[in-house]
Amino acid sequence: MTTELPAIVNAAANTTALALLPDWLNPENIVQALGPFALIGVCLIIFAECGLLIGFFLPGDSLLFVTGLFVAAGAIDTPIWLVCALLTLCAFVGNVTGYWIGRKVGPAMFNKPDSKLFKREHVDKTHEFFEKYGARAIILARFVPIVRTFITAVAGIAQMDQKKFFSFSAIGGVAWIVSMTLLGYFLGNIPWIRDNLEAMAILIVVISVIPIVIEYLKGRREKARKAAS
Repeated sequence: MTTELPAIVNAAANTTALALLPDWLNPENIVQALGPFALIGVCLIIFAECGLLIGFFLPGDSLLFVTGLFVAAGAIDTPIWLVCALLTLCAFVGNVTGYWIGRKVGPAMFNKPDSKLFKREHVDKTHEFFEKYGARAIILARFVPIVRTFITAVAGIAQMDQKKFFSFSAIGGVAWIVSMTLLGYFLGNIPWIRDNLEAMAILIVVISVIPIVIEYLKGRREKARKAAS
């Protein structure tokens, strides 16, 4: 199976559209509404997006950015290193949970009909993504909305080696959580960014697709080289 770039970009576009529409998905509104329980709430959301299939619509990237911003502003009174550590742990545990869900339900997941929360196309695209990139897909998928939710279950269905899966999940979790959270922490004090969080949320989703674009271009280059030889 192969994954076309437009399919991945389309997944990111769907997440961008969600960020533009419902107020309850706006990461700034989420953190503000949670008040003193903001960090606990963000941890649960990250866990759900990384491990529970119904969490695919949650604003992971932009939520991490906003969390870093709130820590820098003092609205979340927890050291940034501890915030990153807790969120990384939740992302990892979420991946492990998703992996075991995949192993338990198996092929039944692919036979499940579409519903309001479940779209088979999301699983199919994620399966193609996993088939194309193999183990490194676990790391790359962290930065791709929707795909990062389903790839853990797909890895479980494919019965990927547990040690390998856990290792790549840990590496991807650290890279994703730390980069996005620290980005918000250090850039959040810039007035324009603080005043244009919605635009930043969209930009972050677009940036998240860059690793996949690079992989796609590499694949095209390799195919062209093989064809020419």
